[in-house]
Amino acid sequence: MSQSATHLPSSTPPSAPPGFWQRAVRNHSFLIGAVLTVLVLCMAALSYVWTPYSAYTTDMDVALEPPSAAHWLGTDAYGRDVVSLLLVGARSSIMVGVIAVGIGLLIGTALGLLAAARRGWMEELVMRLADFTFAFPALLLAIMLTAVYGPSIRNAIIAIGVFYIPTFARVTRASAKQIWTRDYILAARACGKGTLRITLEHVLPNILPALIVQATIQFALAILAEAALSYLGLGTQAPDPSWGRMLAEAQTLMFQSPLLSVWPGMAIALTVLGLNLLGDGLRDVLDPRLARKR
Repeated sequence: MSQSATHLPSSTPPSAPPGFWQRAVRNHSFLIGAVLTVLVLCMAALSYVWTPYSAYTTDMDVALEPPSAAHWLGTDAYGRDVVSLLLVGARSSIMVGVIAVGIGLLIGTALGLLAAARRGWMEELVMRLADFTFAFPALLLAIMLTAVYGPSIRNAIIAIGVFYIPTFARVTRASAKQIWTRDYILAARACGKGTLRITLEHVLPNILPALIVQATIQFALAILAEAALSYLGLGTQAPDPSWGRMLAEAQTLMFQSPLLSVWPGMAIALTVLGLNLLGDGLRDVLDPRLARKR
């Protein structure tokens, strides 16, 4: 009698969780935001090596021309090419965003980590200073700096950066306090690690995703703030191009050349939209709990 061999079902090893880029390419918000953000960065980078015309040269003979083969988006009231102004204006927006967010990120993160690690009166002092700073919005602080030192892009950067410090301090403190309650922090203490070493080796790396997402969103708000300050004459000063100043100059020409206000407005809107979508996508991609669900 022949005995039939029994076949046991083969056990397949569990598949590894998808990596960062695998999750990123499945996230539509991340992809759209990344494309728009890279486009703006490329505009700023391109302006350093090429523009159709000089953004600083005026030519009244071609003032307020409509879009044409010579000037793709037309010219402004001073005869400057709108495409060149948009390309060069992207520099100011990105520079203000990077520096202002950098100021808020560095100082705010340090204060938030200090508050979460020391607790007690130190935490109370940091939080009360953050509340006090919130009482001075970026616009009000820029007006105060302008009254003392005059309008400039430097004062706009300082005003926006100082306003972001308490924002990052609060996010850092809230995220770091959760990390300080974890078991591996108790294990690190048992191994004799000090507060500073635990903060740098365990707390900071674990809150970086939250800080990256927050920085991306604040970057978008910084570009809006720079445009608003330049529109009011408190930010980028002539002759340097700025999307906010382009809007301010176009408001008196709405009936003569309405497109002059459309182009910088679209540039601001698409940039802010791209950064917000990128921030939302990064939050989904970097959050381990959401990553396990996908």
